[in-house]
Amino acid sequence: MPVVGVGIDVCEIARFEESCRRTPALVDKLFTEAERTLHVRSLAARFAAKEALAKALGAPRGMSWHDAEVVSEDSGRPRFVLRGTVLAEADAQGVRSVHLSLTHDGGIASAVVVLES
Repeated sequence: MPVVGVGIDVCEIARFEESCRRTPALVDKLFTEAERTLHVRSLAARFAAKEALAKALGAPRGMSWHDAEVVSEDSGRPRFVLRGTVLAEADAQGVRSVHLSLTHDGGIASAVVVLES
């Protein structure tokens, strides 16, 4: 499967937490209802994941944050559920497989996304 795109992003957890505290509506804007139940370090990693996905897609305008939800499989492995605007863009680019890796350590959350056709 050829690679369609690769994206990476990092997020300083304390800075992200302060932004969420300063602007409470930000959490609702960025995350689905299910994601909002998670600890701030997991939210920071999910924010990095959504940013990395946007980069892997070429940062097209008009995508909704809620249309890229990060869920965890029973094994703990993270994966995206794409819908709406993000799914339409991924389909338009021929994306058939989305790989996601998340981590948070030392006050930093990061994510890597690889898209394959």
